[in-house]
Amino acid sequence: MYKLLVRSILFQFDPEKVHHFTFSLIKGIMRIPLIPQFTRLIFRVENPKLHRELLGLKFENPVGLAAGFDKNALLFDEFANYGFGFIEVGTVTPKPQPGNPKKRIFRLKADEALINRMGFNNDGVDVVVERLKKRKTNIIIGGNIGKNKVTPNERAVDDYMICFEKLFEVVDYFVVNVSSPNTPNLRALQDKGPLTDLLQALQNENNKKKKPKPILLKIAPDLTDSQLLDIIDIVNTTKIAGVIATNTTIARDGLISEQKTETGGLSGKPVKNRSTEVIRFLAQKSGKSFAIIGVGGIHSADDAREKLEAGADLVQLYTGFIYEGPALVKRINKSLI
Repeated sequence: MYKLLVRSILFQFDPEKVHHFTFSLIKGIMRIPLIPQFTRLIFRVENPKLHRELLGLKFENPVGLAAGFDKNALLFDEFANYGFGFIEVGTVTPKPQPGNPKKRIFRLKADEALINRMGFNNDGVDVVVERLKKRKTNIIIGGNIGKNKVTPNERAVDDYMICFEKLFEVVDYFVVNVSSPNTPNLRALQDKGPLTDLLQALQNENNKKKKPKPILLKIAPDLTDSQLLDIIDIVNTTKIAGVIATNTTIARDGLISEQKTETGGLSGKPVKNRSTEVIRFLAQKSGKSFAIIGVGGIHSADDAREKLEAGADLVQLYTGFIYEGPALVKRINKSLI
């Protein structure tokens, strides 16, 4: 029903407008008595076989919603009703920023993909913190943090530290995003020296806490094998909890849609294989010495199992959730049982 009716209608309109419309619609519907319970009855799958213990946290199931979808923490409680095991909000920056000029999201229907050049548009960390303080469910929340566009790379650690400190009491784990292609020079922070310094600074502050929280690094699928070996070394040196593999790609190999020339990060089916390759490489070369969350091109239960078999401990959805609808979460969880 979703693909035949709902998606066919929504895909007639601008992607960003549809995103805001569906958020408002879900928010309104979930206020109707019994609708949240009914939604959980339809979409949630509860089974001990799905439980995962990772990062010192207990996940009801291994399927999460990736960062960027509920970046401003507007619907995390509502999305919990659709059967996710965890929700990642953000990317959040210290100050609010509008992001890049519109139009900045493009559907590549023939490729079952998206290109976005959003540019870390968000309401700012203070607003997000206040929303997260009102959490009504026990859904695990990750906080994906970044730097403001105007902050030079040599001052980037300050921005990440601000977000870390302000979010610390309201999220369960952190993700350091240095891999978005849509903030100028951000990916330069993936170089070994700057990245080690950034992660070590965050981890040092984390270790001062009474109960430190897991810090993960989100990496690009465009890294070379040599760079991935550097990532393994950095994770082991700084002793952060793990890696999220992967973010969107700047590659355009094999695309057939007209919009393939748009600048930005590509997500969806075209990134599936490379994301899985990165997961497998990290798992094998590190001896599974740290946690890996797999994301990129998961449009079916088979895609999710492929990521898990390659070495991912958990998986996240974004573009597949848009193309396949909320039933995808249920299909993956039932398949894993």
